[in-house]
Formats: sequence, C-alpha cells, structure tokens
Amino acid sequence: MKFDFLKACALVFCLSPVSGALAQAFNLSNLKTEYLQNPIGIDNPAPRFTWQMQSTKNGAKQTSFRILVDTDSTALTKADGSLWNTGWLKSEKQLITYSGQSLKPFTKYFWRVEIADEHKKKSNQFYITSFETGMMDMANWQGAWISDNENEKLKPAPYFRNTFTTEKKIKSARAYIAAGGLYELSINGEKVGNHRMDPMYTRFDRRTLYVSYDVTKNLVDGKNAIGVLLGNGWYNHQSNAVWDFDKAPWRNRPTFCLDLRITYDDGTVETIKSGKNWKTALSPIVFNSIYTAEHYDARLEKDGWNTANYDDSKWKNVIYRSAPSKNIVTQALHPIRNVEEIASKSLKKFNDTNYLFDLGRNISGVSKITVKGPAGTIIKLKHGERLYGNGHVDISNIDAHYRPTDNTDPFQTDILILNGKGEQTFMPHFNYKGFQYVEVNSSAPVQLSQKNLVGYFMHSDVPVSGNINSSEPIINKIYSATNNSYLSNLFGYPTDCPQREKNGWTGDAQIAIETGLYGFDGITIYEKWLADHRDEQQPNGVLPSIIPTDGWGYEWGNGPDWTSTIAIIPWNIYLFYGDDKLLADCYENIRKYVNHIDETYPSGLTTWGLGDWIPVKSKSPVELTSTCYYYADVVILAKAAKILGKTADFEKYTILAQKIKDAFNAKYFNKQTGIYASGVQTEMSVPLYWKIVPEESIAVVASNLAKKVEADGFHLDVGLLGTKAILNALSENGYSDVAYKVAAQKTYPSWGWWMENGATTLYENWPIDAKSDISMNHIMFGEIGAWLYKSPGGIKPDPEKTGFKNVILAPHFVKGLGQFEAKHTGPYGEIISSWIRNGNEISYKVVVPPNSTASLMLPQEENLKVYLNGKVITEGVAQLASGTYTFDWK
Repeated sequence: MKFDFLKACALVFCLSPVSGALAQAFNLSNLKTEYLQNPIGIDNPAPRFTWQMQSTKNGAKQTSFRILVDTDSTALTKADGSLWNTGWLKSEKQLITYSGQSLKPFTKYFWRVEIADEHKKKSNQFYITSFETGMMDMANWQGAWISDNENEKLKPAPYFRNTFTTEKKIKSARAYIAAGGLYELSINGEKVGNHRMDPMYTRFDRRTLYVSYDVTKNLVDGKNAIGVLLGNGWYNHQSNAVWDFDKAPWRNRPTFCLDLRITYDDGTVETIKSGKNWKTALSPIVFNSIYTAEHYDARLEKDGWNTANYDDSKWKNVIYRSAPSKNIVTQALHPIRNVEEIASKSLKKFNDTNYLFDLGRNISGVSKITVKGPAGTIIKLKHGERLYGNGHVDISNIDAHYRPTDNTDPFQTDILILNGKGEQTFMPHFNYKGFQYVEVNSSAPVQLSQKNLVGYFMHSDVPVSGNINSSEPIINKIYSATNNSYLSNLFGYPTDCPQREKNGWTGDAQIAIETGLYGFDGITIYEKWLADHRDEQQPNGVLPSIIPTDGWGYEWGNGPDWTSTIAIIPWNIYLFYGDDKLLADCYENIRKYVNHIDETYPSGLTTWGLGDWIPVKSKSPVELTSTCYYYADVVILAKAAKILGKTADFEKYTILAQKIKDAFNAKYFNKQTGIYASGVQTEMSVPLYWKIVPEESIAVVASNLAKKVEADGFHLDVGLLGTKAILNALSENGYSDVAYKVAAQKTYPSWGWWMENGATTLYENWPIDAKSDISMNHIMFGEIGAWLYKSPGGIKPDPEKTGFKNVILAPHFVKGLGQFEAKHTGPYGEIISSWIRNGNEISYKVVVPPNSTASLMLPQEENLKVYLNGKVITEGVAQLASGTYTFDWK
C-alpha cells in the first residue's frame, strides 16, 4: 500500500466542533510542577507548570487561563494570589513558566489554575496543587560533609547515626541529603521513602545531587535518631573493568551531607545537621559494588543501630571531608524504585546445597531470598541471563569486560553469611543486576522452596504514557520486550545493558529516544542526562561515548553517530513536550559540537564515528552513516536557532547543512541508478531517514530499498544505525507493507526470531548463539517500539505545533495485520489511533485530546471509499478538532 502524503495534503477538509454541547462539563487533571506531581526540593527559580483539560465533547479546547500562586492555600480559594496572578490570558497554552515574585528556599507554594473553554465558559471548579522549594543556593546548606575515613579500598559499608530531642510540637520536617556514593536514610529505625540507588549517578566532581524528603511523620515527640548507610555506587568503584572507573579522579570513600530542617508550630525552625557530633561504625555489608554484587555478613548485624536508645558508646567519631564538587543541585526527577515484584516461576533442586530459581523473564534489579541455616553458612546467589546445557547459570555472555584481581568479588554473585538466628531475608542495598536466573549455592544444606526467592524489576519509575496492542502475537511480544529492555536500562540515565556494563552509551540512547518518549513520560530523566552531557563536554565541543564518564570515551566510540545525543534528544523533547527549555539549555553545546566537526572535516564529510555497529552481515562505510548524523545535527541546530530567535545562526547552519548534503550526495549517490554506495539496506535507509536524499530522487531510492529488502527475503541486514532507519525509511516513503513484513518476521535475522526463541527482552546481537556481544538485555535495536506508534499507529508530533498540540495521524493499514491500536498520552491527554479489519472493510477510530487538533492523512485503500457518519469523504486529509471519530473504509 502506498500513500502519497504531498498529494493528500492538497485535499483537506475540516471537522468542526459539535454544537449543542454547551451544558457538558469540563475539568482539569495532571497538574504538575517541573513535570512532577507536588514535588519538594525544587531549585528552579522559574518552575514550569503544566496541566491537562478533560472533556468528552468534540471540539473542546482551552481559550484562556489564569494562574494564581501563593504560600497560603486558603488565599487561593478566594482567587487571591499574592505572589503571582497572571490575570485571565487568552491562550491555549498548557505549559507556563513562573514569572512572579522571587521564590524563597524551603517554602511550600500553592498554585491554582482555571481555564475557559471554547465557548469562553469558565469551569465551575478550580484546581490547586503545590510545589516546595529546596536549597536553591548552596550557601543555604548548614551540614558538614562527613565520612568515617578516606580509605577508598576499605570494603565494609559504614553506618552513621545521630540523636536529637524535640521539645515543641512539630509542624513539618524535611530532610535534605547529598552524597558522594549512594545512601539509605532512616529515622527512628525506619527507612525513609521507597527510592533505590539515591542519589543518581553524575560526574561527581562537577555536579552532585541532593534529595529532599518529607519526614514529618517519621519524627516523634522527644528523642529521635537519624541513621545513614553509605554505599559506593560509581563514586568509589572497587571492581576492576575495562573502563577504569576504579581510577576515577573523584574516587574516595563515600561521604554525605545532611540537613534535617524542622519547623515547629510556633514558627521557629531548627536544623539538625551532619557534623562532628555524629558517630560511625562498619555495617554488615562487608562489600558492595554497583558493578558486581553485594556481600552481607548477618553475624555482624547491629540490631537497632538507627534507633534512639541504641548504645553507640563503642562507635567511632566521624571525620570532615571536602564536598565532591562545588555544584550541589537538587535531584528533581522520577526516582529509581523496586517497581514490580516477580515471583519465581520455577525451582530446580540439584541437591541440598544447590538450587536454581527461574523468574520466567529477564529483568534489571535484585533478588530477595528468605533462608534459614546454621550460623556461618555461606549462601552465594549467582545471577545470569542464560543457562549451560547442564542447567547451571552461565554468565560468560556478560562478564566479558570484567577484570577481577582475585576471586573475592564474583560477577553478579551476592554473598550472604547467615547468623543462625532463624529465618532471615536478604536483598542488596547498593547494587542491581541483569538476570532471569538465580543459582543458589550454600556451604551447608538448606531447604528452599519456590517461594523463598523473588525478583524485583528495578528502574527509574517513569509514568507509562503509551501502549500498543495488535492481533499479531509476535508484534505484542516484541513491543513488550522492547519496553522491558528500555526500562531495564533507565537508572537516572539511559544505559546500554544492566549487567555487563551499565554505561550511559550515547548511541544506544539516541536510537531509543522516540521509543522511550512514546511509551513513557521520561523528560525528567533526559533533562538530568543532558546536564551530564554539558558537564562532560570538552571546551572544543567533543563529547565522550559514555556519559557520565571517568574520562573514558573521548578517544573511542564517540562521533556524530553516537554523540548526536546532544542534538537529537533535546530536539525530540521539544517535539514531544512542546518545551524548548532543554533545547535552549543545550544550544551552545550543540553549536560547539557542530563547529568542531566543521573545523575538523571542512569538506562536509566526516569519518568520525563507530559506524553501523554489529550489523547482520553487510558493512557500510563509517563516512556514510556519520555524515548523515552530522547533517541531522546541523539541521537540528538550524531549526533550534530559528526557534530561539538566533537569525544569523539559522542562516549560517542552513548553508552548512546544504553543503554537507551536496558533498554527501556527490560522493555516495548514483543519480542514474538511484543507489547509494553499494545499495545495502543501511546505505539506502539511513540517507532516506535523515532526509539527505534529493527531493526528486526520494521515490526511486525508496523503491530500490524496498526491492533490496525483498531480495533479502524481508529480513534485516542492518546494524545499530540501520535499525533506526530501515522501518521508517520504508513506511514514510510508501512501503509500509514491506516494513511490516520485516517487523513481523519470525525467522533469523529479526526481532521475531528472538521472541520465537523465548526472549522477553531485546538482545545485543542478531544471532542468539553469537560468540561475543551477546547481552540478552540491550535497547540498541529498540527503534521498532517507536515505529509501531509511527507507522501502523500513525501517531506523530507536528514540528509546527509541537507537544502534540496538533497530532499528525498517518496510520498504515498494513497487510497481514487484522487489528492494531496505539495509545499515547502527550501533554494534552491521551491520543488513540485504532483500526480493525472486517473482511475487506476497515474501521478506524481516533481520539484527539481536548485543546489539541489532528491532521489525519486518510490512507487510500484500493476499491474502498472512506465514510464518516455515513457520508463519503473524498478529500485526502481530515483536519480534526478534539474528540472521538470513527472512519470506515467500505
């Protein structure tokens, strides 16, 4: 099936709002500050407010709004905002940046939003939400940076404790804690919150994060105790691997700084802070490595160590330490959590000291075991993704880059030493792994049942914002596996794999950005990660291939095919959210990066890059793929310059983009044959996808690509970069049926081949028996997840009205598929694109959220007419107001 988009765009009709619906109500939902609900610890002096309009009527939209901000929620009920009152503004915007009176630290602010609809009718209800500022300035910290020593090689994790007494009634209490390393905070014996792995990994010597907690309910009248347990994380990397994180310039024994700010009913404030009055001792965690595992000796437990009446007379004094960096900023993003508990699917008993648990699916996270045995019994829990033929766990596919110096730190193997005091439970504090199987070996017989071990799927807990469902089981499995791999590689930054590396590989992340944004509300993670980019960029514009880094990756693996993240991710955030803040924040970084390539490769062609990583069989020139990415970066830079009002830059980089395009096509394109280079899939699809093909040649190049794919048996012959391009290049240029055949393929090499062989995540290599590069939980081939939204679903953001203010709907009713539904919740609400075949006929349902519109490109189906409400539609594009519509092809 071919669809001529340009021809269709010339035929447009509009569907106007349905009349007679004045009495129908509307309301608001999803009020957020900085894309978080009721956040605390906000440091941005100009936070962003967002909301959504809810209405069931067609044509519903916001025509004006008013925002009020005050520290008194009662004042807002009276429509009085002493800090900011926008007045009623005629605007459809649902993303507004605060511009009222200067915000103060440690202050809770309430904001109220009201809107009027398309009939200028104001809602009978108003909506109030809140946010709370944090430190806002490093000068507001009172606590000292403390630790137990400066011995980076000391293995046991340290405990810290302090007690204090409250003598007045507490109104509220907030804990602010920053750390070099990882921590768990507890008050009066209970862990505070449900986060894991705080704070998120950054370049510690350039930017350190702090986290804010509401601990009002954790405190009691009278004597209280604060406990802090410190872990190494990436700050004190004790395991040796090829990336040399053990030699990081910031490396030291973990340290922290804490302020516990208590506000009493009488308005006075007391700050309990970290300092010399704290005590420290070593914990039962005798070793912890974010890269390998955690070892715990239960015989060393200090019961009640974090409670008020514990005797710490034998504990040692703490020492002062310098702060890891001069830039301590808030962690305002969705946290890592144990998101899902997964029961063991099966248990195999080899003997009384050897068991194998199978979770039934591959995850990132931890296992939790409950076991009873004699004191001193050593329990080893080996985590892996696959098994040897004899049924034991095989980690040879994921330990390839580990360089152990001895046998005391086995890869992905937790070690528990029992204390003999009955049944005990162990789950790592400062480590996560990638695994499906857990093999348990014990030094003495133990009795285990299937219920004795569970897994926790652990990742940044970003809200789900999309879903795909189809009549083809293999497509549903691929989509599920793609999401599992995406989430398995989201830990405050996007990683490549959760076991072998845990590195922030830029290439994997730029490939997966659309997949992530269609499926999940991940803007907070990406804004944090692009700040990591800005920390890591050299003055000449060069970025490393892994971010954050200890310095590794500036000499290998970077280049425009990988580190185009600096341009591609801010651009996609702008498209999906309609928010240009990240684009503006990164503008100079993009410009420096582009200028560096321009200076180094003045011809317009660049050989800098890794190329089409791990291809099936055909290798494409690095210069071809890298130049396409360089072109994409320059195009994004020119667009950003126009958006941000930088006219001279817009003109400059528009000219540079044309220069690159001309040089590329002069070298690689045979205009007579319509073939790029040797004509393999990557060489044809990447220029099409990045739109470097001359306009007049697009049709012939696309036709040749489709022929090549057919000649390859509708199988993939691409690597990382080709995977991003191949399906889109076909679908966007009239060959969606060909793309679908590739996507739904079940034989090697294909995504479906993995699923047919039991995959629940995406792999790193096409052959499942590859001798190397065979992690079984990688996101780098994950573009298919986004393609399902874009092609059969047809949901795309409009570059002219970003944030899905206007939704581009261009569904492809691909042959061989009976039913398909794509749902995506954007800034204005849920978009639904759903179709089903009824014999030779097709019914298509679309939902456009309130306050947005849609441009529906009506597919041309042979011998079928398009009907809406019983009337034939002859135009090619339907311009839809918000609401629900059903089109029929008969």
